[in-house]
Amino acid sequence: MTSTFKNRFAQLQNHHETLINKKNEKEALGNGVFDRYKNPVVTAAHIPLNWRFDLNENSNPFLMERIAVNAAFNAGAIKFEGKYILVLRVEGADRKSFFAVAQSDNGVDGFEFWSNPVVFDSKEGEDTNVYDMRLTQHEDGYIYGLFCTEKKDPTAPVGDMSAAVAQCGIVRTKDLKTWERLADLKTPSAQQRNVVLHPEFVDGQYAFYTRPQDSFIEAGKGGGIGFGLSKTMENATVDKEHVLYSKEYHTVYEGKMGQGPGPIKTENGWLHLAHGVRNTAAGLRYVLYMFMTDLHDLMKVTHKPGGYFIAPEGAERVGDVSNVVFSNGWIADDNGDVFIYYASSDTRMHVATTTIDQLLDYCTNTPEDGLSSANSVKTINKLIEKNVLVHNTVNEQLLSNSN
Repeated sequence: MTSTFKNRFAQLQNHHETLINKKNEKEALGNGVFDRYKNPVVTAAHIPLNWRFDLNENSNPFLMERIAVNAAFNAGAIKFEGKYILVLRVEGADRKSFFAVAQSDNGVDGFEFWSNPVVFDSKEGEDTNVYDMRLTQHEDGYIYGLFCTEKKDPTAPVGDMSAAVAQCGIVRTKDLKTWERLADLKTPSAQQRNVVLHPEFVDGQYAFYTRPQDSFIEAGKGGGIGFGLSKTMENATVDKEHVLYSKEYHTVYEGKMGQGPGPIKTENGWLHLAHGVRNTAAGLRYVLYMFMTDLHDLMKVTHKPGGYFIAPEGAERVGDVSNVVFSNGWIADDNGDVFIYYASSDTRMHVATTTIDQLLDYCTNTPEDGLSSANSVKTINKLIEKNVLVHNTVNEQLLSNSN
C-alpha cells in the first residue's frame, strides 16, 4: 500500500468517525412544544465508506468515490431491541433510492448504518424507484414497512420522461434484516403515496391511512388523508376510502396533505403527525402539522391545531428540494418522551424531541385555523384579553401582599 493511498484512507476514516461520534445538542430556548437539535442526525456523509469507495488500491489507486450518495432522508423510525432505528431513504447520484438501516443508542446522535442496505424482492419491471418507508409494529406480530413504489407512466406520450405512477408497496419483517415482499396495496385511487398502516386491528381488519391522488404530483380532486380497511395484508385491498381530513383553501395544506408516521396512542386519543403542502412563487412548500382522532372512532377528528407544527428554518430550507420538511417516522418511549425524525429539503435527517404531555397540550389547547384574516385577529385579541386579565390579577395579588 503506497503512502498516498494509506494517508488518504486514514483521512477518510478519521473524517467519517469524527462525524459519527459528534455529539448533538439542543438548540437554545425552543418554543416550549419541542426542542430542535443543532446538527442533522444522518446525512449522505454518514454512509459507510465501503459502500462508496473501492478500497482495493490495485483497482482504485486514487481512492476515488466509485458510488456517490446524494442524500439520506425521509426515514421510518422504530424502537427495536433498545435501539433507536431509522430506515432511511438513501438516494444515489443516479437518482435511484433504496433503504438502509441506521441505529443509535440515544436517538439524537451516534447513528451508524448496518453493514448492508435493505434487500427485498424488487419486482423488476414494476419498481423503478422505491422510497419513504413508514414502519408499523402491528399487533399481529410483524413490523410492516409501507413505501412508495414508482415507475414510468406507460401511457405517457413519447418523450415525456416526467410522468410516473406511484403505488403503495408493502414489506414485513420481524428482525429488520429479512424482509418479505407482499403484493402492493390496491385502492380505488389512480395513485397512492404516503400510505400508513394503523398499529391495531379495527373491527378485525387492517386499517390504512391513504392519500387519494389523481396524478403523480397533483392531488386533483383528492388530496385529503383517507382511511380504509382490508381483511388481509397478503393481498391488501381497500375497497372504500373515506377522507377523514380534507384540504382547505389558504391553509398550510391547501395543495395536498399526507399522513406522516403511524399515530401514537394516548388515553386522550390518537396523536397524528402529517405534512401539508401549498404552492408559492418559489415552488411547493412542505410543513408538518398535527391533529388528533378519537380513541375508538378513528374517523373522528377531535382536535385540529391551526397552522404548522414544524416548518423549515435556517439551513433546513436549503437542499435538493428547498423549503421542505417531511416526516415519516417518530418514536414514543415508554417514559413519555417522543423523538420526531424529520428530513429537510430532501437532503438530510434531523430530530426534535418532546413528550406525550407536551403534544397533547399542543393539540388540545392550540386554537384551530379560523380560515380568514379576521378570525386570526379575533383569536389573537382573545389571547391578549386573557393575558391582560392575568396581568391585572397578578398585580392585585402583589399589591395585596405588600399591604
